[in-house]
Amino acid sequence: MLPVWPDVVVRLGMLRDAGLRLVFLSNLYGEMLRANMKRNGIEDFFEAALSTDRVHAFKPSPEAYQLGVDALGLRKEEITFAAFAAWDTAGAGWFGYPSVWINRPGQPAEALDIAPAAEGSDLSVLSDFIKRSG
Repeated sequence: MLPVWPDVVVRLGMLRDAGLRLVFLSNLYGEMLRANMKRNGIEDFFEAALSTDRVHAFKPSPEAYQLGVDALGLRKEEITFAAFAAWDTAGAGWFGYPSVWINRPGQPAEALDIAPAAEGSDLSVLSDFIKRSG
């Protein structure tokens, strides 16, 4: 099991309570993703748990990020993408999502040609970005 960070449950509750629609997009196999979410007690926060195995393409492939657009029925620009890895934030940005990098370990970004719209060490950066973006 991949444990969640200490702030995750509280922050997800705050995002949900603010009326945001939450979707989880992962390169994990679907059953593995759902089982991990259940063991961590976070499955009820999400409208959908999307696995890239549905499109046979891993992130940062555009086909993987398209799953979010399809699941939510929104334009790319209306979806904020949050990721733990800089490469995932960059891939989402190349796809057209406004992206937030949750850089928990404070790692330097890879040499990529696109920067995240926001960066921080925990999920508060996501909440702050959404408030600013209105």
